[in-house]
Amino acid sequence: MSEVVRVPLTPRGFQELEAELRKWKEERPLVIKAIGEARAHGDLSENAEYHAARERQGILEANIRRLEDILSRSEVIDPTKLSGSKVRFGATVTLFDEERDEEVTYQLVGDAEADIARNRISVMAPLGRALIGKEDGDDIEFKAPGGTRKLSIIRVEYV
Repeated sequence: MSEVVRVPLTPRGFQELEAELRKWKEERPLVIKAIGEARAHGDLSENAEYHAARERQGILEANIRRLEDILSRSEVIDPTKLSGSKVRFGATVTLFDEERDEEVTYQLVGDAEADIARNRISVMAPLGRALIGKEDGDDIEFKAPGGTRKLSIIRVEYV
């Protein structure tokens, strides 16, 4: 028997995934109703509404299964209960990029809640892997899609 692979999540990430799951489940009756209405229009082989509703149902059910799987395997790790200067899961890390002359702050999270637009990067992403175990003042180097990047760690926080 294989061991269950745990999915690390912050409390915020867990709550967001639960909310997304609720949204998908609330849509279920609407999609079922749309399928029923489309079915009532007759010949299903040429019924675009029916096929669109069935496709929407497939997407909906796949998302529900994906989220239920993630949540059932989740291990919630609260970064506010962690401390120290070493970077690990949940850390909020402020970096300085000399090449771009800018500061940027990221939180290290699991794949399931990574969102670069919200400055949450996966611990499995190239930058995330380069940061793990490093401390305030350390310089890091990692391969990004645009080439090798060099950054300096300014601050490690658990907030």
